[in-house]
Amino acid sequence: MMFLGTIKMFRAFLREQRLADVPAWQKDILYRVRPFTMAGVARTLATISTVEYLEKNKITGCIVECGVWRGGQMMAAALALQHMGAKRELYLFDTFSGMTPPEARDVDHEKISAKGTYQSSLARPEGQRWCEAGIEEVRKNLRTTGYPESCMHLIPGDVEKSIPAQAPEQIAYLRLDTDWYASTKHELDHLFPRVVSRGVVAVDDYGHWQGAREATDEYLAEHGICALLHRIDYSGRQFVKL
Repeated sequence: MMFLGTIKMFRAFLREQRLADVPAWQKDILYRVRPFTMAGVARTLATISTVEYLEKNKITGCIVECGVWRGGQMMAAALALQHMGAKRELYLFDTFSGMTPPEARDVDHEKISAKGTYQSSLARPEGQRWCEAGIEEVRKNLRTTGYPESCMHLIPGDVEKSIPAQAPEQIAYLRLDTDWYASTKHELDHLFPRVVSRGVVAVDDYGHWQGAREATDEYLAEHGICALLHRIDYSGRQFVKL
């Protein structure tokens, strides 16, 4: 038992060493939202750092996330805003009932189709399907941050129907996490033009899902957009709009 305890302590030490450069307040947020996100350490810290960047550089606009699961990333944004003594409108777009049907092009980084996982998830009880978290659950999670509810806008439904009509006109941070080609392309078509100069765009599953990568690459090429896609981790990418 003592040996196992030593191993656990050593692993905890290694985890702390990997975050040695991260400010204590950012680590506090990271640990607080970890149960509510699948984005992992690097992408969550990227969200926190992006909020810090926006505030320090006085870049105006709302924060928009498409595909929110349990709300962890927007919880991180809300907590970071509060740490900075700031307030912005947060927009959360999601079906709040799980994933939408994937297309043939929606394969993962190992070329495995998403269709099998999607179909098998449909057989599960309501509330346990792929990436499913109800709107009231997400709202409850967001409330724990203490962020003003008047600044939190949860928009249910397929993003291809709710966007652009229910999206804000000025976006400082656009975080895309709906995975599939069709939804990601739709989001970029309608929301990227609303991202302000020096605003940040993040694509959570660029490295994991081929559809998200194709949609992003296609949009940037179609519009001649020069973007340095910064690699956050194996999956996440983000860039600053010029």
